[in-house]
Amino acid sequence: MPLEGHYERQTTPLRKLSPREIKVAVGIVAVTLVTIVVMVALSGASNSNPAPAQGCINPTVAGIVGAETLHRCGQEAVNTCSQAAEYTGARAETIVADCEQQGVKF
Repeated sequence: MPLEGHYERQTTPLRKLSPREIKVAVGIVAVTLVTIVVMVALSGASNSNPAPAQGCINPTVAGIVGAETLHRCGQEAVNTCSQAAEYTGARAETIVADCEQQGVKF
């Protein structure tokens, strides 16, 4: 059973924040929010995965540990597309679709 006045003593802050401390806290929160908004805007504006050059493929497929991006150009792209066309499954279908999209003849 709590003692008389015990709850009030436990929930009363030791001291109140001064107006200056409140302004500093609000300023820090505002700067943090502005920084987050700017970083999100800048990260969304850039394209980290540009379209591949003519005759190249750049499919992102399932790998052993996670997603992997295959960079193939020229004859190597034709060989990869031909080999993928012989198989079925999501990985092969993704590679073949990218080959067709990029216009690689196989």
